[in-house]
Amino acid sequence: MIMVKYKVEVDHKLCIGCGACTVACDNFVMNGDKAKPVNAEVESLGCNQEAADGCPVEAIKIHKVE
Repeated sequence: MIMVKYKVEVDHKLCIGCGACTVACDNFVMNGDKAKPVNAEVESLGCNQEAADGCPVEAIKIHKVE
């Protein structure tokens, strides 16, 4: 069985540090005035997608890892 993995990234040039992602998903924490993922590679989109969808500046990008 092939496990699909996803890479979760925060574009720090776009991130305004509002913390919306940290409320939506426990995979995000604040690092100073910017957000960062706790785990950069995940096996399930889960709340990571909710965090990306809720980011007001679209700073969170999720890519499928081939």
